[in-house]
This record gives sequence, structure tokens and C-alpha cells, in this order.
Amino acid sequence: MATAREIRRRIKSVKNIRQITKAAQAVSASRVRRAVDQASATRPYTQRARELLASIASIAGGETRHALLTSRDSVRNIYVVLISSDRGLCGAFNTNVSRMAFGFGREQTAAVSYIAVGRKGLNFLYRRGAKVIADFSGLPQKPSLLDTTAITRTVVDAFLEGKADEVHLVFTDYVSPAVQRPVVKKLLPLATAELLPEGHNASGPKPAYDFEPDPAQILDTLLPRLTEMQLYQAILESLASEHSARMVAMKNATDNASELITSLTLNYNKARQAGITNELLDIAGGAEALRQALKAKAS
Repeated sequence: MATAREIRRRIKSVKNIRQITKAAQAVSASRVRRAVDQASATRPYTQRARELLASIASIAGGETRHALLTSRDSVRNIYVVLISSDRGLCGAFNTNVSRMAFGFGREQTAAVSYIAVGRKGLNFLYRRGAKVIADFSGLPQKPSLLDTTAITRTVVDAFLEGKADEVHLVFTDYVSPAVQRPVVKKLLPLATAELLPEGHNASGPKPAYDFEPDPAQILDTLLPRLTEMQLYQAILESLASEHSARMVAMKNATDNASELITSLTLNYNKARQAGITNELLDIAGGAEALRQALKAKAS
């Protein structure tokens, strides 16, 4: 059994850890509110942009055949954009999304290359021996659309140049503070049916548009913009999920530390009580020995 001094040192160590986890929980709680607000603010714009683009593409019909809307006859190369975090201490957040991305790649018959957004996902792919062609780690805590432009340009250029026949996003969708769901989403080529939300009635009346300029030029402008917004929205969802997962993980760590401190304090009191009892027994034994010695000398 550990001595009272050893238990006291361990209690002090656990208390220091609890202070750190409690501070990390408070920081994540403040950041998750900002991240959720930012992700929620861009959702309506992203959804309306998808609906508008789907309407334009369907109305244009055969008038234009944009490259970003065209599926390849044979898929030989697939790019997977894995969005993870740069830091840990967020439970299974990075592990779940990285495993989904790697598992999705192993299921494909075509050659799969990865673009890592986040250091944790990058390290996971390197350990698994996956092919990583680009790394965009170190994004700011509050990224802007400009911070993600380089990622969008990389995947769009690769698709247009024929280096990639499909591009998929793997990120964590924010559902609630307790639920974050890893998802795989096809980014390129853009399918008109996939642009519309679930439950949308595609057979209803379509609005009448007069295109100025022609539909091809409108799609040339809107399609890269929509691709950029989808990737940006995925990064915001992943960022909100990361802070939420870290807040929950740090809360659990703080609660576990408190329980451990309670258990260690109980053991410390038991050890101290045992030590006091042993000292009393030693005193009593010494007094009894002295009494017997004096009695023997007197007799």
C-alpha cells in the first residue's frame, strides 16, 4: 500500500491536472459558441446558392455542359479532402473522421490521393502509408473564405486538368454539442440532383429566368464559387465539431479527476489513520514493556 506522503503527492498532481482540464473546458466552451454561430450564419447562404445553381443548371439544360458538372466515363483517380484538427485533446474526433476517410479510400477501385486539412489527419494518413499530395495545416481559429481559397483552387484545378476524376470531402458535421457525425460528401463533379436539399420537389414549376449574360458564363462564375462555399462550410462544421468534442472531453476529464481526488483522499485518510494506529500501538507496546521491566526489577 502506498504511504500517506506518496498519496498526498499524487493528490496534488491530480489537482494540477484538473485545473488544466477545467481551463481547457472553459476555453473550448467560449470557442464552440463562436464556431457554431459562424457555421450557422453561412448555412442559409450556402443552401440558397446550391438551390439557385441547381435551378440554373436544370433550366439551361442542354444549352451548356460545364466541366464541373460533367461526370467522367471512367474514374481512375480520386482525391479525398480530409478535414481534421491541428490539436488533440478532443476525444475520438480526429480518429473517427480519419478512419472514415481511410476506409472510404480502401473501398475504391481507383487510385486514391489525399489532401489533408489538419495536422492530426495528416499524421494518421502517414502512419497508414496513404498517398498525401497536399497539406493545409495551420488554419486560423476563425478562418475566412480567403483562408480556404488555396484548397479550393487545388482541387478545382486538379479536376479540370484531369488529374482527379472525382473529389470527395470527409469532415465532421456538427449536429449538437453531444453529437458530431463524420460524413463523406462528393464535391466534384457537382450533380444537379445532389445540389437540392432532401425533400425538394423537383417536378414542381420552375421559375422563368432571362439569362444575362448566357448560362455558360453564369455557371463559369457560380460553380467555382459554390465549390469554394461547400468546402468552406465543411471546414466551419468541422471546427465547431472540434471545439464541441474538446469541451465534452475536457469536462469528462475534469469529472474523472474529481472522482480520482475523492478516492485518493479516502485512501490518504485510511493510510494516515493506519499510521496513527501503528504509532499508538508502538507507544502502548513500549509502555507495557517498560512496565514489565520495572515490575521485574522491583521483584
